[in-house]
Amino acid sequence: MTLTGGIIIAIGGIMPAWAIGMIGSKAVEAIGRNPEAAGKIMINMLIAMAFAEAIAIYSLIVSF
Repeated sequence: MTLTGGIIIAIGGIMPAWAIGMIGSKAVEAIGRNPEAAGKIMINMLIAMAFAEAIAIYSLIVSF
């Protein structure tokens, strides 16, 4: 029981962390290419990061 909870939280934490890093990286790259669109990019970036973080929270709840 403890092992499965640890595996769930490990996988459920690694993948969203990787996704958030990729989202942030691509957003900074897009802002660098087109600084005028920074407002729209930031809003979409924050929404995408919130969805990725929600997956990590779901895995935390399942592990309990």
